[in-house]
Amino acid sequence: MFENLSEKLDAAIKTLAGAKRLTEENVTDALREVRRALLDADVNFQTVKSFVEDVRKKALGQKVVAGVTAGQLMVKIINDELVELMGGEHKGIEMVPAGPTIIMMVGLQGSGKTTHSAKLANHFKTKGERPMLVAADVYRPAAIDQLKRLGENLDVPVFSLPGEYPVEIAEKAIFEAKRTGRNVVIIDTAGRLTVDEEMMREVANIKKAVRPSEILFVVDAMIGQDAVTTARAFHDRLSFDGVILTKLDGDTRGGAALSIRAVVETPIKFIGTGEKMDALEAFHPERMASRILGMGDVVSLVEKAQEQFSEEQAAKLEEKLRKNQFTLEDFYQQIQTIKKMGSVRDLLGMLPGMSKQLKGVDIEEDAFKQVEAIILSMTKQERNRPEIISGSRRKRIANGSGTKAQDVNRLLRQFDQMRRTMKKLTKGNMKAALKGMEMPAMPGGGMIGRKR
Repeated sequence: MFENLSEKLDAAIKTLAGAKRLTEENVTDALREVRRALLDADVNFQTVKSFVEDVRKKALGQKVVAGVTAGQLMVKIINDELVELMGGEHKGIEMVPAGPTIIMMVGLQGSGKTTHSAKLANHFKTKGERPMLVAADVYRPAAIDQLKRLGENLDVPVFSLPGEYPVEIAEKAIFEAKRTGRNVVIIDTAGRLTVDEEMMREVANIKKAVRPSEILFVVDAMIGQDAVTTARAFHDRLSFDGVILTKLDGDTRGGAALSIRAVVETPIKFIGTGEKMDALEAFHPERMASRILGMGDVVSLVEKAQEQFSEEQAAKLEEKLRKNQFTLEDFYQQIQTIKKMGSVRDLLGMLPGMSKQLKGVDIEEDAFKQVEAIILSMTKQERNRPEIISGSRRKRIANGSGTKAQDVNRLLRQFDQMRRTMKKLTKGNMKAALKGMEMPAMPGGGMIGRKR
């Protein structure tokens, strides 16, 4: 996400390369490129104007201290302003102590409202809450069936009353939630292709009837400034509490994310980053600003890992690494866990500096496919004791996985090197561990990663 904007902002900051201090002249030159980058990213014109002026004022009032370049200082100023532009701090969903917490989902048809209602239910379920979905979109063909199917996959109940009006459905759903002990109610309301009076009247009536704890506006980030226009129309009528930006993983420009908060003065609370039910992230302005400026987002990466690894699993893994008992079977299981965390490009992009390194690298989203095929073509004994894999076994494994013997050799060599490296890391010998380190299955290096 934000690849084009990140690249152009980086180019703008590079105009300060070699400068020992910030002057009106070099700040003006840099901000000219920043303005162009933001406008190209489809950020609201008035928002761009205010942003650039705020950066200018702060930049000209700063002194460059020893050990800090003008470019580094400008990065700090732009980072701080981006954080402020996107809301300053994370705003989550406030739970109602007495319950249930009622969340009303609104937006245009096609914005991903139904899917993200289910994603939000999954988000609460993973946190130990007891969500219930409500199918109040009675107009779109198969909308109720879609929500029921998603709910069934998540083991989350879906309340629906075919033939009833949306307001009555919502009211009765609240009663049912209280009766069954559900403490989060997520109401999927109807959308239209465009904002119209009938739709606005209906969602306003539902709001009046159930008095939701939160109204979340769901909008497709790919539509750029149209997202801001639609958000303003909904906010004027409903005064919603937060925004869910969908399809942000496919938006390389980022104009909607940078504009909505400034225009409607309502926080972005979640972002959709993929099609899977767990591809929903809480929105943190400071982390997003860091990603935009190519500084990574290690905190989010760690949180993703914590969601997939229990403390018990981590302890067992550490023990195996320390005793040099980490096998290809274990490695295969770790690959499956990593795949659950999201796309390879997004995960690598969360590492500081990696977004620039990935420029021009065509990373396959199924980047581990070849490694998985090789490992699965081994017997259980071979996966647990790779040292027994002889030449004839390598040939059989290559034939079974549709690869070449050289590919099998490369994986075994890299795996052995990685295992020795990780053993050194568990002993605290970081310098020795990093020397010559080569990880199997890393995009851009070794056997996979770049499309051939």
